[in-house]
Amino acid sequence: MYAASSREALEGARVELETALRGSSAPATDSVTVGDELLSVAETVNDNRSLRTALADSATAADERAKIADTVLTGKVSDTTRAVVSSAAARNWSSDADLVRALQSLGIEALLFAAKETGRIDTVEEELFRLARIVKGDNALEQALSDRTRSAADRFGLLRKLINGKVDTVTEKLAGYGVGRTDVLPGDAIDELSQLAAASNGRKVAYVTSAGELSADQRTALSAKLAAIYDAPVTLHVDIDPELLGGVVVRVGDERIDGSLSGKIATLRSGLR
Repeated sequence: MYAASSREALEGARVELETALRGSSAPATDSVTVGDELLSVAETVNDNRSLRTALADSATAADERAKIADTVLTGKVSDTTRAVVSSAAARNWSSDADLVRALQSLGIEALLFAAKETGRIDTVEEELFRLARIVKGDNALEQALSDRTRSAADRFGLLRKLINGKVDTVTEKLAGYGVGRTDVLPGDAIDELSQLAAASNGRKVAYVTSAGELSADQRTALSAKLAAIYDAPVTLHVDIDPELLGGVVVRVGDERIDGSLSGKIATLRSGLR
């Protein structure tokens, strides 16, 4: 979570980013470039302690911090990216880590903006979810993608072999960012990005585990019930687990609803003790 000053700074930076992207002559194309560049800048700033400190040090005048960002980025990124980073550097951050996280968030938001502009946001969300399931379901693959003894280029190359030409450009770039994270496993990181894609489109994600395949009517009915509960459209992601014996288990955010037969049996057994 961000401290109060950083939350205010991030909101201001978001407004600046969206204004710049909407004012572009080619919003979708430019947004992919800006998103990719912002994630790259965030990585560079995170890896360079002196630069990170210089850009976020509140003891330095705001225009001086912006000038540092301009000097470092001129000729290396697009004018839009440079302007967004310079504006972000001029804002008040509670810590340099918050600035890095903000640049990452802005990069993700720019990429999702591109997907929305092309009407592909639902596709990106679905592709990220399916990719997360593939990675989580293959221990050897997830270990290889998270192996820090391998170079980033090597891990990204492995990812590209898996998805090259099979997914949207935005999906590929977001997944690449997820694999590059060091604070969480790749499958979980890509899963988080899938949820962000859904949220950016005003949707919630319900992870449904069912004892068997759900019919179209069952999916529609479940989605409608959850939408009424959460007062928002709900995207269902369904996995099959025969061990549930019957019924479904639904997870939305931190909430878990166990309507499975195995869950009811477990509750009954607990009550008989």
